Amino acid sequence: MESIIHRELRNFLTKKRCTLLGVGPMSVNCVNASIELSNLHEIPLMLIASRRQIDSSEFGGGYVNNWSTNEFSEYVTQRDKGKQIILARDHGGPWQNNIEIDKKFNLDQAMSSAKMSYKSDIDSNFKLLHIDPSIDIHDNPSVDQIIERIFELYAYCIDYAKKNNKEIIFEIGTEEQSGSTNTQEELDYTLSKINNFCNKEKIIKPSFVVIQCGTKVMERRNIGSFDMPIRVKNELPPEIQLPKMIQICDKHNIFMKEHNTDYISDEALNWHPRLGIHAANVAPEFGVSETLSLIKILRLNHLDTILNGMLEISFNSGKWKKWMLPNTDASDEEKSIIACHYVFSNSNFIELKKQAEKELIRKHINLDQILTDDIKKSIMRYLINFRLIN
Repeated sequence: MESIIHRELRNFLTKKRCTLLGVGPMSVNCVNASIELSNLHEIPLMLIASRRQIDSSEFGGGYVNNWSTNEFSEYVTQRDKGKQIILARDHGGPWQNNIEIDKKFNLDQAMSSAKMSYKSDIDSNFKLLHIDPSIDIHDNPSVDQIIERIFELYAYCIDYAKKNNKEIIFEIGTEEQSGSTNTQEELDYTLSKINNFCNKEKIIKPSFVVIQCGTKVMERRNIGSFDMPIRVKNELPPEIQLPKMIQICDKHNIFMKEHNTDYISDEALNWHPRLGIHAANVAPEFGVSETLSLIKILRLNHLDTILNGMLEISFNSGKWKKWMLPNTDASDEEKSIIACHYVFSNSNFIELKKQAEKELIRKHINLDQILTDDIKKSIMRYLINFRLIN
């Protein structure tokens, strides 16, 4: 059994011999840039919304434009005239929303909460759902326990979508990204278990599996083994390991997906379609691209007081902390740059941006247009290297 969406993606990949791109919807400008590029070049792009970025109204939406799932979907659908955008849930699952962590939900509560979020995704015409039960704030579950949680969430989403006549496809993942690579045995075991489950239940098999490809983002660089000239002890180099993983994926008729692809060199990106990597996600890099563009414009136009206020809001948010390397020597400004996209929707930040726009419009400068164009340049680096466009 193969869904229409899966078949269309397979045909596109076969024809173009490319790597698909998943773009994190880091801001309104980033969403606009993605829609415009996908429609201009007539290529599918996945907008991969994490639950912290965008979630259902029951969870208070997310930090991206304070959008609820439904509001985000309506915004994209109205602008995606060529119907090229694939709305995707990234890292759906238990404890993937801060509310579930802050309230210390138990497993049953967290799974119920995840189902409520998936229900909103399906209602809002998301087409790709990432089932990711890799987080557990109370325990360190085994692979088999995580797979059982995948089964429960998978079955719920399939049942709800079927009842509401919605077509969806799935991405599965069983562990957080570490910067190393999976073992072939574990991947084959996981896919065999899940395919057996789907065959038994007579339901569609997942379209994507998240593979540990040796990528991990910290600060403003990728510290994983994929783009490293130095070999990692006791680990096969990615260019040897990944083709073997892709062979396993091909055996199970599933696409391989890489996460945390940000900041990798052009040369390493160029290897993605050559190695046969089917898809890759990029998110923080595009948020940082917008921030760097904003800083440049404000400094060129001597709006330093406004800029300093924005950077202070970002620094005080503390959102940079999880991205820092141990014993980092990053400056306060660097930390603010890393965190800034988290506070684009902060009311005080919005007020400062309005002040900047008022000053810039007098010089006939459209701030959001410049920011959107600069994000497009960042996205284009991936579209070209992934062979999505010539």
